Amino acid sequence: MTSPSTLDAAFWITAAVIVVLLVISAFFSGSETALTAASRGKLRAAADRGSKGARTALNVTEDNERLIGSVLLGNNVVNILATSLATALLTRAFGHNGVAVATLAMTILVLIFAEVLPKTYAITSPETVAARVAAPIRIVILLFSPLVGAVRWFVRGVLWVFGVRADPDSHILAVREEIAGALQLGHSEGIVEKEDRDRILGALDLSERMVEEIMLHRSNIEMIDAGLPVAEILSHVLDSAHTRIPLWKGEPENIVGVLHAKDLLRALHRMMRDDGAVSQTELAGFDIMSVAMEPYFIPEYTTLDDQMRQFLKRKTHFALVVDEYGALEGLITLEDILEEIVGEISDEHDNDEEETIERTEDGAYLVDGGMTIRDLNRACDWQLPDDEANTIAGLVIHEAQMIPVKGQVFSFHGFRFEVVETEANRLARLKIRPL
Repeated sequence: MTSPSTLDAAFWITAAVIVVLLVISAFFSGSETALTAASRGKLRAAADRGSKGARTALNVTEDNERLIGSVLLGNNVVNILATSLATALLTRAFGHNGVAVATLAMTILVLIFAEVLPKTYAITSPETVAARVAAPIRIVILLFSPLVGAVRWFVRGVLWVFGVRADPDSHILAVREEIAGALQLGHSEGIVEKEDRDRILGALDLSERMVEEIMLHRSNIEMIDAGLPVAEILSHVLDSAHTRIPLWKGEPENIVGVLHAKDLLRALHRMMRDDGAVSQTELAGFDIMSVAMEPYFIPEYTTLDDQMRQFLKRKTHFALVVDEYGALEGLITLEDILEEIVGEISDEHDNDEEETIERTEDGAYLVDGGMTIRDLNRACDWQLPDDEANTIAGLVIHEAQMIPVKGQVFSFHGFRFEVVETEANRLARLKIRPL
Protein backbone atom coordinates (compact mmCIF):
# COMPACT_ATOMS: atom_id res chain seq x y z
CA MET A 1 0.00 0.00 0.00
CA THR A 2 1.34 3.46 -0.86
CA SER A 3 2.33 5.59 2.08
CA PRO A 4 0.74 9.05 2.55
CA SER A 5 4.10 10.77 2.09
CA THR A 6 4.67 8.98 -1.22
CA LEU A 7 1.11 9.81 -2.31
CA ASP A 8 1.60 13.47 -1.47
CA ALA A 9 4.90 13.62 -3.38
CA ALA A 10 3.36 11.89 -6.42
CA PHE A 11 0.34 14.22 -6.27
CA TRP A 12 2.44 17.38 -6.38
CA ILE A 13 4.82 16.04 -9.02
CA THR A 14 1.88 15.09 -11.26
CA ALA A 15 0.27 18.48 -10.67
CA ALA A 16 3.53 20.19 -11.63
CA VAL A 17 3.74 18.11 -14.81
CA ILE A 18 0.15 19.11 -15.72
CA VAL A 19 1.05 22.79 -15.29
CA VAL A 20 4.11 22.35 -17.52
CA LEU A 21 1.97 20.61 -20.15
CA LEU A 22 -0.55 23.46 -20.04
CA VAL A 23 2.29 25.93 -20.61
CA ILE A 24 3.48 23.91 -23.61
CA SER A 25 -0.10 23.77 -24.91
CA ALA A 26 -0.34 27.56 -24.56
CA PHE A 27 2.90 27.87 -26.50
CA PHE A 28 1.56 25.73 -29.35
CA SER A 29 -1.76 27.63 -29.47
CA GLY A 30 -0.13 31.05 -29.46
CA SER A 31 2.47 29.98 -32.02
CA GLU A 32 -0.19 28.68 -34.40
CA THR A 33 -2.16 31.93 -34.19
CA ALA A 34 0.91 34.15 -34.58
CA LEU A 35 2.43 32.25 -37.52
CA THR A 36 -0.84 32.00 -39.45
CA ALA A 37 -1.95 35.58 -38.74
CA ALA A 38 1.43 37.24 -39.34
CA SER A 39 1.76 39.27 -42.53
CA ARG A 40 4.41 37.79 -44.78
CA GLY A 41 5.03 41.25 -46.17
CA LYS A 42 5.87 42.62 -42.71
CA LEU A 43 7.98 39.55 -41.95
CA ARG A 44 9.86 40.07 -45.21
CA ALA A 45 10.50 43.72 -44.33
CA ALA A 46 11.76 42.72 -40.87
CA ALA A 47 13.96 40.00 -42.38
CA ASP A 48 15.46 42.54 -44.79
CA ARG A 49 16.31 44.69 -41.78
CA GLY A 50 18.30 41.78 -40.32
CA SER A 51 15.79 39.98 -38.08
CA LYS A 52 16.78 36.31 -37.92
CA GLY A 53 13.49 35.42 -36.22
CA ALA A 54 11.47 36.97 -39.04
CA ARG A 55 13.57 35.13 -41.62
CA THR A 56 12.96 31.85 -39.79
CA ALA A 57 9.23 32.63 -39.57
CA LEU A 58 9.13 33.15 -43.34
CA ASN A 59 10.73 29.76 -43.91
CA VAL A 60 8.41 28.07 -41.42
CA THR A 61 5.25 29.51 -43.00
CA GLU A 62 6.24 28.48 -46.55
CA ASP A 63 4.34 25.22 -46.05
CA ASN A 64 1.24 26.11 -44.01
CA GLU A 65 -0.15 22.60 -44.15
CA ARG A 66 2.97 21.08 -42.59
CA LEU A 67 3.17 23.90 -40.03
CA ILE A 68 -0.42 23.56 -38.87
CA GLY A 69 -0.23 19.77 -38.89
CA SER A 70 2.87 19.73 -36.68
CA VAL A 71 1.51 22.32 -34.24
CA LEU A 72 -1.87 20.59 -33.98
CA LEU A 73 -0.19 17.23 -33.44
CA GLY A 74 1.99 18.60 -30.65
CA ASN A 75 -0.89 20.49 -29.09
CA ASN A 76 -3.21 17.48 -29.11
CA VAL A 77 -0.56 15.19 -27.63
CA VAL A 78 0.11 17.66 -24.83
CA ASN A 79 -3.59 18.31 -24.09
CA ILE A 80 -4.50 14.61 -24.08
CA LEU A 81 -1.54 13.77 -21.83
CA ALA A 82 -2.41 16.59 -19.41
CA THR A 83 -6.07 15.51 -19.31
CA SER A 84 -5.10 11.87 -18.70
CA LEU A 85 -2.80 12.80 -15.84
CA ALA A 86 -5.44 15.08 -14.32
CA THR A 87 -8.03 12.31 -14.53
CA ALA A 88 -5.72 9.82 -12.82
CA LEU A 89 -4.75 12.34 -10.16
CA LEU A 90 -8.27 13.48 -9.31
CA THR A 91 -9.70 9.94 -9.45
CA ARG A 92 -7.25 8.96 -6.75
CA ALA A 93 -8.29 12.00 -4.72
CA PHE A 94 -12.09 11.97 -5.34
CA GLY A 95 -12.78 8.42 -6.37
CA HIS A 96 -15.33 7.89 -9.17
CA ASN A 97 -16.24 11.57 -9.06
CA GLY A 98 -12.70 12.42 -10.12
CA VAL A 99 -13.54 11.90 -13.83
CA ALA A 100 -16.21 14.62 -13.76
CA VAL A 101 -14.00 16.92 -11.70
CA ALA A 102 -11.05 16.37 -14.07
CA THR A 103 -13.21 17.02 -17.14
CA LEU A 104 -14.56 20.29 -15.72
CA ALA A 105 -11.22 21.47 -14.37
CA MET A 106 -9.22 20.67 -17.53
CA THR A 107 -11.88 22.20 -19.79
CA ILE A 108 -11.64 25.49 -17.88
CA LEU A 109 -7.84 25.44 -17.64
CA VAL A 110 -7.27 24.51 -21.30
CA LEU A 111 -9.87 26.99 -22.56
CA ILE A 112 -8.55 29.94 -20.56
CA PHE A 113 -4.82 29.36 -20.17
CA ALA A 114 -4.02 27.17 -23.21
CA GLU A 115 -6.34 28.66 -25.84
CA VAL A 116 -7.92 32.08 -25.26
CA LEU A 117 -5.11 33.76 -23.34
CA PRO A 118 -2.15 32.79 -25.61
CA LYS A 119 -4.13 33.35 -28.81
CA THR A 120 -5.32 36.76 -27.64
CA TYR A 121 -1.74 37.73 -26.84
CA ALA A 122 -0.46 36.39 -30.17
CA ILE A 123 -3.06 38.20 -32.27
CA THR A 124 -2.18 41.59 -30.76
CA SER A 125 1.30 41.53 -32.37
CA PRO A 126 1.51 38.45 -34.61
CA GLU A 127 4.73 39.41 -36.42
CA THR A 128 6.66 39.95 -33.17
CA VAL A 129 5.40 36.72 -31.61
CA ALA A 130 5.99 34.79 -34.84
CA ALA A 131 9.62 35.92 -34.94
CA ARG A 132 10.11 34.75 -31.34
CA VAL A 133 8.51 31.31 -31.65
CA ALA A 134 9.74 30.46 -35.17
CA ALA A 135 12.97 28.77 -34.07
CA PRO A 136 11.44 26.26 -31.58
CA ILE A 137 8.49 25.62 -33.91
CA ARG A 138 10.93 24.76 -36.68
CA ILE A 139 12.40 22.06 -34.42
CA VAL A 140 8.89 20.74 -33.71
CA ILE A 141 8.19 20.59 -37.45
CA LEU A 142 11.42 18.65 -38.07
CA LEU A 143 10.56 16.15 -35.31
CA PHE A 144 6.95 15.62 -36.38
CA SER A 145 7.37 15.96 -40.17
CA PRO A 146 7.49 12.18 -40.89
CA LEU A 147 4.27 11.55 -38.95
CA VAL A 148 2.62 14.69 -40.32
CA GLY A 149 3.55 13.65 -43.86
CA ALA A 150 1.94 10.25 -43.34
CA VAL A 151 -1.20 11.90 -41.95
CA ARG A 152 -1.36 14.27 -44.94
CA TRP A 153 -1.25 11.39 -47.43
CA PHE A 154 -3.82 9.44 -45.42
CA VAL A 155 -6.19 12.42 -45.33
CA ARG A 156 -5.82 12.99 -49.08
CA GLY A 157 -6.51 9.32 -49.65
CA VAL A 158 -9.72 9.48 -47.61
CA LEU A 159 -10.81 12.65 -49.46
CA TRP A 160 -10.01 10.98 -52.79
CA VAL A 161 -12.33 8.10 -51.91
CA PHE A 162 -15.15 10.65 -51.51
CA GLY A 163 -14.28 12.38 -54.78
CA VAL A 164 -12.44 15.38 -53.29
CA ARG A 165 -9.13 16.22 -54.96
CA ALA A 166 -6.76 18.19 -52.72
CA ASP A 167 -4.01 20.08 -54.53
CA PRO A 168 -0.94 20.24 -52.27
CA ASP A 169 0.39 23.27 -54.13
CA SER A 170 -2.85 25.28 -54.11
CA HIS A 171 -3.34 28.37 -51.98
CA ILE A 172 -6.57 29.28 -50.26
CA LEU A 173 -6.29 32.86 -51.48
CA ALA A 174 -4.09 34.37 -54.17
CA VAL A 175 -1.89 37.27 -53.14
CA ARG A 176 -3.86 39.69 -55.32
CA GLU A 177 -7.16 38.58 -53.80
CA GLU A 178 -5.74 38.99 -50.31
CA ILE A 179 -4.62 42.54 -51.09
CA ALA A 180 -7.90 43.40 -52.83
CA GLY A 181 -9.92 42.00 -49.94
CA ALA A 182 -7.85 43.91 -47.39
CA LEU A 183 -8.32 47.15 -49.36
CA GLN A 184 -12.08 46.65 -49.66
CA LEU A 185 -12.33 45.91 -45.95
CA GLY A 186 -10.18 48.91 -45.08
CA HIS A 187 -12.31 51.16 -47.27
CA SER A 188 -15.57 49.90 -45.75
CA GLU A 189 -14.17 50.62 -42.29
CA GLY A 190 -13.00 54.10 -43.26
CA ILE A 191 -9.30 53.32 -42.94
CA VAL A 192 -8.43 53.36 -46.65
CA GLU A 193 -9.54 56.26 -48.84
CA LYS A 194 -11.47 55.43 -52.02
CA GLU A 195 -8.82 57.08 -54.21
CA ASP A 196 -6.01 55.07 -52.60
CA ARG A 197 -8.00 51.84 -52.99
CA ASP A 198 -8.70 52.55 -56.65
CA ARG A 199 -5.05 53.34 -57.42
CA ILE A 200 -3.72 50.15 -55.85
CA LEU A 201 -6.42 47.96 -57.38
CA GLY A 202 -5.82 49.64 -60.74
CA ALA A 203 -2.12 48.76 -60.58
CA LEU A 204 -2.93 45.16 -59.62
CA ASP A 205 -5.36 44.81 -62.55
CA LEU A 206 -2.88 45.79 -65.27
CA SER A 207 -1.73 42.22 -65.82
CA GLU A 208 -5.33 41.01 -66.30
CA ARG A 209 -6.64 43.68 -68.67
CA MET A 210 -6.08 44.03 -72.42
CA VAL A 211 -5.30 47.12 -74.46
CA GLU A 212 -8.54 46.69 -76.41
CA GLU A 213 -10.45 47.46 -73.21
CA ILE A 214 -9.12 51.02 -72.88
CA MET A 215 -7.92 51.93 -76.39
CA LEU A 216 -9.35 54.85 -78.32
CA HIS A 217 -11.53 53.34 -81.06
CA ARG A 218 -10.48 53.99 -84.65
CA SER A 219 -13.66 56.00 -85.27
CA ASN A 220 -12.44 58.60 -82.78
CA ILE A 221 -8.79 58.75 -83.87
CA GLU A 222 -7.63 62.09 -85.24
CA MET A 223 -5.59 61.39 -88.38
CA ILE A 224 -4.06 63.42 -91.23
CA ASP A 225 -3.75 62.55 -94.91
CA ALA A 226 -0.02 62.47 -95.69
CA GLY A 227 -0.76 63.65 -99.24
CA LEU A 228 -2.04 67.06 -98.14
CA PRO A 229 0.12 70.18 -98.65
CA VAL A 230 2.53 70.85 -95.80
CA ALA A 231 0.82 74.15 -94.97
CA GLU A 232 -2.48 72.35 -94.54
CA ILE A 233 -0.86 69.63 -92.43
CA LEU A 234 0.73 72.31 -90.26
CA SER A 235 -2.67 73.94 -89.79
CA HIS A 236 -4.15 70.59 -88.68
CA VAL A 237 -1.30 70.04 -86.22
CA LEU A 238 -1.66 73.50 -84.68
CA ASP A 239 -5.42 73.10 -84.32
CA SER A 240 -5.09 69.69 -82.69
CA ALA A 241 -4.88 69.10 -78.94
CA HIS A 242 -2.52 66.15 -79.56
CA THR A 243 1.23 66.16 -80.14
CA ARG A 244 1.33 62.81 -81.99
CA ILE A 245 -0.97 62.31 -84.97
CA PRO A 246 -1.09 59.26 -87.30
CA LEU A 247 -0.53 59.86 -91.03
CA TRP A 248 -2.36 57.81 -93.67
CA LYS A 249 -2.15 57.31 -97.41
CA GLY A 250 -4.78 56.00 -99.78
CA GLU A 251 -7.28 55.09 -97.08
CA PRO A 252 -7.55 56.07 -93.39
CA GLU A 253 -6.68 52.58 -92.14
CA ASN A 254 -3.38 52.56 -94.06
CA ILE A 255 -1.21 54.22 -91.42
CA VAL A 256 2.22 55.05 -92.82
CA GLY A 257 3.70 57.07 -89.98
CA VAL A 258 3.15 59.09 -86.83
CA LEU A 259 3.82 62.82 -86.94
CA HIS A 260 5.13 64.51 -83.82
CA ALA A 261 4.30 68.22 -83.72
CA LYS A 262 7.76 69.15 -82.41
CA ASP A 263 9.51 67.28 -85.22
CA LEU A 264 7.45 69.16 -87.82
CA LEU A 265 8.08 72.52 -86.18
CA ARG A 266 11.82 71.84 -85.90
CA ALA A 267 12.01 70.95 -89.61
CA LEU A 268 10.10 74.10 -90.61
CA HIS A 269 12.29 76.19 -88.31
CA ARG A 270 15.41 74.93 -90.09
CA MET A 271 13.87 76.01 -93.42
CA MET A 272 13.26 79.58 -92.24
CA ARG A 273 15.30 82.40 -93.87
CA ASP A 274 16.90 85.21 -91.94
CA ASP A 275 13.71 87.26 -92.24
CA GLY A 276 11.70 84.50 -90.56
CA ALA A 277 9.85 83.42 -93.73
CA VAL A 278 9.87 80.01 -95.41
CA SER A 279 10.45 79.68 -99.14
CA GLN A 280 7.31 78.47 -100.92
CA THR A 281 9.47 76.32 -103.18
CA GLU A 282 11.08 74.57 -100.20
CA LEU A 283 7.72 74.25 -98.52
CA ALA A 284 6.14 72.68 -101.60
CA GLY A 285 9.00 70.21 -101.92
CA PHE A 286 9.03 69.26 -98.25
CA ASP A 287 8.42 65.55 -97.70
CA ILE A 288 6.26 65.09 -94.60
CA MET A 289 7.42 61.48 -94.29
CA SER A 290 10.98 62.68 -93.64
CA VAL A 291 9.95 63.81 -90.15
CA ALA A 292 7.34 61.13 -89.46
CA MET A 293 8.12 58.33 -87.03
CA GLU A 294 7.63 54.70 -87.96
CA PRO A 295 4.23 53.51 -86.68
CA TYR A 296 4.31 51.08 -83.75
CA PHE A 297 1.63 48.39 -84.06
CA ILE A 298 0.55 46.08 -81.24
CA PRO A 299 -2.05 43.27 -81.05
CA GLU A 300 -5.33 44.04 -79.32
CA TYR A 301 -4.88 41.24 -76.77
CA THR A 302 -1.67 42.62 -75.25
CA THR A 303 -2.01 43.08 -71.48
CA LEU A 304 -1.70 46.59 -70.08
CA ASP A 305 1.18 45.50 -67.85
CA ASP A 306 3.17 44.13 -70.80
CA GLN A 307 2.38 47.17 -72.93
CA MET A 308 3.51 49.61 -70.24
CA ARG A 309 6.82 47.74 -70.02
CA GLN A 310 7.15 47.90 -73.81
CA PHE A 311 6.47 51.65 -73.80
CA LEU A 312 9.21 52.17 -71.21
CA LYS A 313 11.60 49.84 -73.04
CA ARG A 314 11.05 51.45 -76.47
CA LYS A 315 10.97 54.98 -75.00
CA THR A 316 7.73 55.76 -76.80
CA HIS A 317 4.25 56.66 -75.54
CA PHE A 318 2.09 55.90 -78.57
CA ALA A 319 0.97 52.64 -80.19
CA LEU A 320 -1.61 51.66 -82.81
CA VAL A 321 -3.76 48.62 -82.01
CA VAL A 322 -4.56 46.07 -84.73
CA ASP A 323 -6.70 42.93 -84.75
CA GLU A 324 -5.66 39.42 -85.77
CA TYR A 325 -6.03 40.35 -89.46
CA GLY A 326 -3.83 43.44 -89.15
CA ALA A 327 -6.74 45.87 -89.46
CA LEU A 328 -6.58 49.05 -87.40
CA GLU A 329 -8.69 48.85 -84.23
CA GLY A 330 -7.59 51.91 -82.27
CA LEU A 331 -4.69 53.52 -80.48
CA ILE A 332 -3.35 53.54 -76.95
CA THR A 333 -0.89 55.79 -75.14
CA LEU A 334 1.13 55.49 -71.96
CA GLU A 335 -1.17 58.11 -70.45
CA ASP A 336 -4.17 55.82 -71.05
CA ILE A 337 -2.51 53.09 -69.00
CA LEU A 338 -1.50 55.47 -66.22
CA GLU A 339 -5.09 56.74 -66.05
CA GLU A 340 -6.17 53.20 -65.17
CA ILE A 341 -4.10 53.62 -61.99
CA VAL A 342 -4.41 57.27 -60.98
CA GLY A 343 -7.68 58.20 -62.67
CA GLU A 344 -8.39 60.78 -65.36
CA ILE A 345 -5.40 63.01 -66.22
CA SER A 346 -6.38 66.40 -67.64
CA ASP A 347 -4.16 69.11 -69.06
CA GLU A 348 -4.65 72.64 -70.36
CA HIS A 349 -5.72 71.37 -73.79
CA ASP A 350 -8.52 69.11 -72.55
CA ASN A 351 -12.07 70.31 -73.05
CA ASP A 352 -13.70 70.61 -69.63
CA GLU A 353 -17.15 70.88 -71.24
CA GLU A 354 -17.02 67.27 -72.45
CA GLU A 355 -18.05 65.65 -69.20
CA THR A 356 -18.73 61.91 -69.55
CA ILE A 357 -20.85 61.72 -66.37
CA GLU A 358 -23.26 64.23 -64.89
CA ARG A 359 -25.42 64.02 -61.75
CA THR A 360 -29.09 64.99 -62.17
CA GLU A 361 -31.42 66.49 -59.58
CA ASP A 362 -33.41 63.27 -59.21
CA GLY A 363 -30.30 61.32 -58.18
CA ALA A 364 -29.66 59.69 -61.55
CA TYR A 365 -26.52 59.95 -63.69
CA LEU A 366 -26.25 61.07 -67.31
CA VAL A 367 -23.43 59.04 -68.78
CA ASP A 368 -21.70 59.09 -72.16
CA GLY A 369 -22.35 55.76 -73.86
CA GLY A 370 -18.67 55.39 -74.73
CA MET A 371 -17.60 55.60 -71.09
CA THR A 372 -15.98 52.40 -69.89
CA ILE A 373 -17.75 50.36 -67.24
CA ARG A 374 -14.60 50.36 -65.15
CA ASP A 375 -14.42 54.18 -65.13
CA LEU A 376 -18.10 54.42 -64.15
CA ASN A 377 -17.63 51.87 -61.36
CA ARG A 378 -14.63 53.81 -60.11
CA ALA A 379 -16.41 57.18 -60.27
CA CYS A 380 -19.64 56.04 -58.60
CA ASP A 381 -18.28 53.14 -56.52
CA TRP A 382 -20.58 50.68 -58.31
CA GLN A 383 -20.07 47.03 -59.22
CA LEU A 384 -21.41 46.75 -62.77
CA PRO A 385 -19.93 43.69 -64.51
CA ASP A 386 -17.41 44.27 -67.30
CA ASP A 387 -16.93 40.67 -68.44
CA GLU A 388 -19.06 40.89 -71.60
CA ALA A 389 -18.62 44.55 -72.56
CA ASN A 390 -16.12 47.38 -72.06
CA THR A 391 -18.44 50.39 -72.33
CA ILE A 392 -21.79 51.28 -70.79
CA ALA A 393 -23.44 51.28 -74.23
CA GLY A 394 -21.98 47.84 -74.91
CA LEU A 395 -23.36 46.53 -71.61
CA VAL A 396 -26.88 47.79 -72.43
CA ILE A 397 -26.75 46.29 -75.93
CA HIS A 398 -25.47 42.97 -74.57
CA GLU A 399 -28.16 42.73 -71.91
CA ALA A 400 -30.96 43.95 -74.20
CA GLN A 401 -29.85 41.65 -77.05
CA MET A 402 -30.77 44.44 -79.46
CA ILE A 403 -29.81 47.96 -80.46
CA PRO A 404 -32.12 50.16 -78.34
CA VAL A 405 -33.76 53.33 -79.60
CA LYS A 406 -34.17 56.65 -77.84
CA GLY A 407 -36.53 56.47 -74.88
CA GLN A 408 -36.25 52.76 -74.20
CA VAL A 409 -35.73 51.72 -70.58
CA PHE A 410 -34.08 48.59 -69.23
CA SER A 411 -33.44 47.24 -65.74
CA PHE A 412 -30.66 44.81 -64.89
CA HIS A 413 -27.84 44.34 -62.36
CA GLY A 414 -29.77 46.50 -59.88
CA PHE A 415 -29.85 49.61 -62.12
CA ARG A 416 -32.33 51.35 -64.42
CA PHE A 417 -30.92 52.33 -67.83
CA GLU A 418 -32.72 54.83 -70.07
CA VAL A 419 -31.52 55.67 -73.57
CA VAL A 420 -31.47 59.47 -73.71
CA GLU A 421 -29.66 60.11 -76.99
CA THR A 422 -28.56 58.03 -79.99
CA GLU A 423 -26.33 58.70 -82.98
CA ALA A 424 -27.05 56.28 -85.83
CA ASN A 425 -26.71 52.87 -84.14
CA ARG A 426 -24.61 54.22 -81.27
CA LEU A 427 -25.99 54.90 -77.79
CA ALA A 428 -24.59 58.37 -77.26
CA ARG A 429 -26.05 59.15 -73.83
CA LEU A 430 -27.68 57.09 -71.10
CA LYS A 431 -29.47 57.91 -67.87
CA ILE A 432 -28.62 55.46 -65.08
CA ARG A 433 -30.24 55.23 -61.67
CA PRO A 434 -29.69 52.58 -58.96
CA LEU A 435 -32.89 50.69 -58.22
